[in-house]
Amino acid sequence: MSALIRRYAAELGHRHLLESFYPGLLLIRHVSTRAAPQLNGAAATTGLYGFDHLKTPKGFQRFVDDAIERSGELVNYISSMPSSAEIVQAMDEISNTYLNTNHILYAAVKKAEKDGHLLTKQAHRAADQLRIDFEKGGIHLPPEKLARLNQLNLSILQLCREFGENISIDPGHVDVFPASRIPKHIHHLLKPIHRFTSGTSSGSLGSLNNMKEKGLRIKTDHRTLVSVMHWVPDDEVRKMAYIQGNSSPHANLEVLDKLAAARHELAQALDLLSWRSHPSKIGLFIQSLCVQCESQIGHDIRLLMMGYRSYAEFVVKPNLASSPEVVMSFLHEMSRMVRPKADEEFEAIRNFKGEKCGQRCIDLEPWDETYYTAMMKSSAHNLDSSIVASYFPLPQCIEGLKVLVNSLFGATLCNVPMAPGESWHPDVLKMSLHHPEEAYSCRRELRYYFTIEELKQTHEIVFLRSFHVILDAVIDSAISGDLGYLYLDLYSRKGKYPGCANFAVKGGCRISETEYQLPVVALLCNFSGSPGSSTVRLNHGDVETLFHEFGHALHSLFSRTDYQHFSGTRVALDFAEMPSNLFEYYAWDYRVLRTFAKHYSTGEIIPEKLVKSMQGARDMFAATELQRQVFYAMVDQTLFGEQPASPNDMSSILAELKMQHTSWKHVEGTNWQIRFSHLVNYGAGGILEHMNILCYYSYLYAKCFAATIWRKLCQEDPLSLTAGIALRTKLLQHGGSKEPAELLNDLVGEGILKHCDGGIVPDVSCFLDESRARNGGAIATDQSPEVVKAAWTAVGTDITSIQYPDDHPKAMLFEHSQFGLGAGIGDGMFHSLKKVKSISITKEAISVGQSR
Repeated sequence: MSALIRRYAAELGHRHLLESFYPGLLLIRHVSTRAAPQLNGAAATTGLYGFDHLKTPKGFQRFVDDAIERSGELVNYISSMPSSAEIVQAMDEISNTYLNTNHILYAAVKKAEKDGHLLTKQAHRAADQLRIDFEKGGIHLPPEKLARLNQLNLSILQLCREFGENISIDPGHVDVFPASRIPKHIHHLLKPIHRFTSGTSSGSLGSLNNMKEKGLRIKTDHRTLVSVMHWVPDDEVRKMAYIQGNSSPHANLEVLDKLAAARHELAQALDLLSWRSHPSKIGLFIQSLCVQCESQIGHDIRLLMMGYRSYAEFVVKPNLASSPEVVMSFLHEMSRMVRPKADEEFEAIRNFKGEKCGQRCIDLEPWDETYYTAMMKSSAHNLDSSIVASYFPLPQCIEGLKVLVNSLFGATLCNVPMAPGESWHPDVLKMSLHHPEEAYSCRRELRYYFTIEELKQTHEIVFLRSFHVILDAVIDSAISGDLGYLYLDLYSRKGKYPGCANFAVKGGCRISETEYQLPVVALLCNFSGSPGSSTVRLNHGDVETLFHEFGHALHSLFSRTDYQHFSGTRVALDFAEMPSNLFEYYAWDYRVLRTFAKHYSTGEIIPEKLVKSMQGARDMFAATELQRQVFYAMVDQTLFGEQPASPNDMSSILAELKMQHTSWKHVEGTNWQIRFSHLVNYGAGGILEHMNILCYYSYLYAKCFAATIWRKLCQEDPLSLTAGIALRTKLLQHGGSKEPAELLNDLVGEGILKHCDGGIVPDVSCFLDESRARNGGAIATDQSPEVVKAAWTAVGTDITSIQYPDDHPKAMLFEHSQFGLGAGIGDGMFHSLKKVKSISITKEAISVGQSR
């Protein structure tokens, strides 16, 4: 972009010439700006993230106004330029701040594509993506339809915000009396309340006196509800909390109804010809014409055909899966494979509850799951959550992130000071990611083009003295080896964004031949405690979450794309979760944990035996959790399908899906979807914020991709520098500048994905092998009588037949009621089906346990 501006500097005057040479000053005028460098050794006051505009809340409006003004200037430059590759770079620079409804910009990007001046694959891909963004934004529609589309976009954004606000404003609550019904160790999470009751006065027999009874109010927000489900032994209290927590805020029923209707209208607004309703000769003719015709007429016809049958199709189409049909096929297959083991886990929980309650054939309710599974895990693996947490003080976990990037990538993560006003809260930390090879690369590039002194001498007449200081800051930054900056905001506080998330504050991109705009990322969590407190110790679930979000952050920080349109997590939505899921493995591997997990008081390294117990507890009920994720993904796709659901339909649809694809019942009167925020705000890239939903299935895609990468690249040595270099150079640094399928195949070769009905699905073999190894192999695969590859044991009562082929006396075929057909090399003995108690299978042989 700087080269583009320099070329036309004569038209801009000297005010813009300085901006053009130092793009940081130009960019500070719009949202995609880089933070201004410190021009002297003093800690000058600045605004949030180092942006001077953001010293006060009013600065945000000024930021927006300047962005609009500067974008308008750039549009004027682009409209008068001859076609060149620099058009694409200029478009990339303003694409985030100037909405994709400007016909001048659209014409410019089409001209750049057509004229053949795009010299790199990334430039071609950027131009193509920019054009698609325009077209998905309805640029080709008549003015009245485009206005309606813009109105729908704004309405959808408002509904999404309203959905989240309702959850914060009205989380629901339950009052419990007396307070003794709730364990004391979670009283601090609840609000004390009182009521007056009638009782007998101790002073006078038979006289009545109002007595004050202490109770507790359970606010049924997610975090509190999880604690109540986990710790409260009173079934009735858990039931009340569960029903209330899954029935509020009631206002979101109407919000979801409006959202479904608006999204459906938006998706269909692009369909001018309604060609899908004429699938015979007319439809076939148009499809053929679009395939064969490369003229402008053919392009216009393709635009007219961009109507979508559903909002689900509108969102999924640009991603790996490419269609809702491929997504649902994948989900149904996952559901089929996990159901037998999930049913087995359900029965185990029900039996355990029956033992505790002294009853047989007792009903198992949804509010029982967390409570009894926690008890079962603790009993089976002798785990005490407080003991586990004692090895994960938060400062040590942050050190663990530093150890990981150093061992795996040869990079360093260093604390850096912030200028006054740069941070939004005193608890926030700022870190820089540094790599020595990056510094060498920058120095070599700078020496090739110019020296610092040459630059000063060349431009001394043009620029003020302050330019020298600015230029020195730019050069020093370029040769420092910094890859980007990370803000860590980890502690919970009132009014803070809930949950855990990763935000790209600024995307990385190449500004000129000699300068790269470094990415800036904010990682937010809500851990209890405050800095310096010895009590800030994480449970292992929080550690896993921290590593998950750190995976997202590294995707952005290691990204080195020419265009910010492709920076970091700006990738296909069903690919974006893969790096974060891969980094969850590091939070479980003892070879990694022993490098940082130390007891907060003794400094003892976490015992391997304890980690194995944690892994065992994790693996219990893994099928139930996987089944839940499949169900959520199905809900995500179904509610915004070809027939948008009404509020009443939504509840019945969800109840039906739950019955078909989970082992648990639906509770009448509950509407858990009204607080399932993933229906409205899943985000990892995309055109507009509200378009980032309907990709919940991406978590399952990510788990499968991550399982394959872990096994093939990382499992043997998780801290291998060789593996880290491959991850960085073949995957992370490319962001969205290459197709995800190309990146995955380059990284691990064949066997990580499959083509299915025009889309791409993960190869699930590594994921299922891993699941079988963890769960005794009871997650089903294709039901064919092949030799079983992973160890597991079948209970004899579920074995329905045994066969011994005549041509192989030691071979054994059997059929299991849940797992289907199995085969292997047995011990050569004939076994009576009635006497078989169990069949254990390893890679080498089958052994049969039988009664005498």
